[in-house]
Amino acid sequence: MRTRQITAMSQGCLAACALVVGALSSASLATAADYPVLRGSQIEDAPPAPEFIDGKTNWSGFYVGGGAGVSDTKFEPGNGLQNLANFAFRNTTLGNEVNMGSLVSNLPAKRDSGSTFFGFTGYNFAFGDAIFGLEVDYTRANHEYLVSDFIGRRFTTSDGTVNDFSLTTRQGAELLDYGTARIRMGWAYGRIMPFATVGGAVGRFNTVSTIDATWRFSRINPVTGAVENNVVAAGYPLRVGETKQNVYGFGLSAGAGIDMALTDNLFLRAEYQIIRFADVEGTTTTVNTARVAAGLKF
Repeated sequence: MRTRQITAMSQGCLAACALVVGALSSASLATAADYPVLRGSQIEDAPPAPEFIDGKTNWSGFYVGGGAGVSDTKFEPGNGLQNLANFAFRNTTLGNEVNMGSLVSNLPAKRDSGSTFFGFTGYNFAFGDAIFGLEVDYTRANHEYLVSDFIGRRFTTSDGTVNDFSLTTRQGAELLDYGTARIRMGWAYGRIMPFATVGGAVGRFNTVSTIDATWRFSRINPVTGAVENNVVAAGYPLRVGETKQNVYGFGLSAGAGIDMALTDNLFLRAEYQIIRFADVEGTTTTVNTARVAAGLKF
């Protein structure tokens, strides 16, 4: 009795398994009929293979950008004050017998540093991996220096006059902003391009270079024989030199840096730049800047 029941149950299980296998086979065949890759060796509707990027970047073309940096500006006073001191006592016995310029010592160089902000635009020409370009930039600076001094002396000239005179000097400059126009030369290593630059620069300055001179003397009047004490010399106090606004200076620029392309149109830059301005109203200026920027290439 037990044997027949087991046999009947076994036959039922085998029939159920056969039905499941048949259903799965039918579903697999239907799915295969809808999938194009399984239709044969001639695949007409297969999706295209992905394109692989070779790492090269097209650096040629027009670009713009902007950034910020940290600048160290060195101001070097020249001999402008010495010339002004001699000019303050020109055509006088005192000026002929005393070298006023030698009393005005050479002022030490002064430095100012801080953040700067700039924008740039340019165009690159690509010759294989060699890159040649032209670029201009504009930088807002506002670095300055000011040195003041006072010199007072007494000197007896050959005519017996006792002269008391003084020189109050002021010399300074403020670099407001500047621009450069440069040639760029670089070499592309895929998405990285190191480069060097050289060109010219123009800067806008406010300057001051003045001397306030005073002169009093004591003497015996050659006509009356009377003693004249603490006489103010005619034309004094006297100021020579001037304060100027928006004076332009010219110089040279050089630098080096590296551009790194993030995409075909967006790049980052790290750069070092040095600019040397010629004498502007008695001051020579040198600007050293480390800066970073982002740019957009078209």
